[in-house]
This record gives sequence, C-alpha cells and structure tokens, in this order.
Amino acid sequence: MLLALTRDRSGRIWRLADACGACAAATSRTAAVPDTLLAPRRPAASAPAAPRQFDDESRRVREMLTYLASALGCITSPAARLLALQCALRTDAGGCARLPAGLLRSMRMHRRAEVWQELVVDGWLDLPVTRAAFMHVRLLDEAILDQAPGRSARRRAAHWALQPSPLPMPPAAASAERLTALVLASHTDAPSADLAVVARLCGHSPQQTGELLDRLVARRILAAWHHQSDTDEVHWKPGPRHSLPLRPASSPLP
Repeated sequence: MLLALTRDRSGRIWRLADACGACAAATSRTAAVPDTLLAPRRPAASAPAAPRQFDDESRRVREMLTYLASALGCITSPAARLLALQCALRTDAGGCARLPAGLLRSMRMHRRAEVWQELVVDGWLDLPVTRAAFMHVRLLDEAILDQAPGRSARRRAAHWALQPSPLPMPPAAASAERLTALVLASHTDAPSADLAVVARLCGHSPQQTGELLDRLVARRILAAWHHQSDTDEVHWKPGPRHSLPLRPASSPLP
C-alpha cells in the first residue's frame, strides 16, 4: 500500500489516501508520496560519514518530479516533463521563469513549440514569450509559488538535473532515456525503487520502464538492473564513469 496524493484540475483541492501501486498509477493527477518524505531521520552514528555530494539537489529534484506526476496530465511526454521540471525549479516568487537559449539548446528543446504546447494544454503555463537571449514563461500552477528553500538552492537542483550524478546522459539521448536516468539518479538513498513509482515519475507504463532500463544498459549508463517480482522493486547498478562510445547502429553486434 502507498500513500497517494490526488489533486483536482484547479490545484485548490488535494486528497491523501492509501492506495495500491496499480490504483495510484491508473488514477490521473495522482502521485505516490515517496517514503523519504515521511520516514524519520536515522540517528547519527558516533562517527558519521561525510554527506554525499548532490544529496540536497537530488532530493529536491525527486520531490518536484513527484509533484509534477500529479500536476501534469498522464499523457504528457518525457520532453515536456523535463522542461516543466526546469521551469518549476527556476521560477521566481511571481511564478515567472527565464530559460536561456543555451540551456534549451543543451536540452534539445530549442524552438520545439510542440513541447511547450503540451504544458499549455495541461493548463500549467502560458505560451512563452520569445526573447533574443532567453525564453520567458509564466507558470499558472499556484502551488509552485510556495516552494522552499530559496531560489538559489532550486537553481542548483535544476543544474544538477541536466547531468545527474552518477547517471549523466549524453546530450543526444532521447528524452525518455534522460528522464528515466534522472528518476533513478534522484534515488540517492539506495539504488532501488518501487517499479510503479519509477514508472509514475517517468510518465509511462511499467512495461516501458523495463525497455528504457535496457536502453540505459546498452548505453552503459547502467551496468545492470533487476526486477524483484515479490516486492515489485527495481534494483540497478550504475555503469562505469568512463564508458566506451556506442557502436554505430549500422555496425553488427558481436
């Protein structure tokens, strides 16, 4: 059983209820509340280890991906979800975000009007106003305005999300692959997660999750992954930091 958070289209009414993973995944505008947001902190050991780098950023990204899983439509594409994440983390107190053209180019989102249109159809933002050096957008989701901590910390999380350690993706990778790697990298407490939760944060089905994890293994982003059927958990092992380049599609596999 999971603790599921559901909102109506206006974003003014929220409901918490216990639900199974399958029911939460099938209900629109519903996201499972991660265990890390509810579990009490473990007492510090006598000789605590140094905190892992980017823990704050990864946790912030996971919380925002969890929120977007309920705020956006169930058919919103991975590209639109990655774009919404950057907008949400970079917004100011007035609900406006500025995305530099260089940032959009690095995300392969520059001048992709169809991706912005998805977020407009979801009622999540207004059509952006094009500028010479940046894209200026206004978010319509009032819940985004109540974010904590401050904007500088959120901008660091947005920057981390572009190349999430330890699973950075090549810029030419498909948006679905990049979003899947980001969701896995945001689970810094352990290299495992509930399959339904991973699928929900990525906006696709559990069957698609397995296919995308296979792609990450082929890219050597992951060394291996395993689905534990009795607990419905996915376990993965990050690949080597310096992987060999991919074989061209036309070359035969050994």
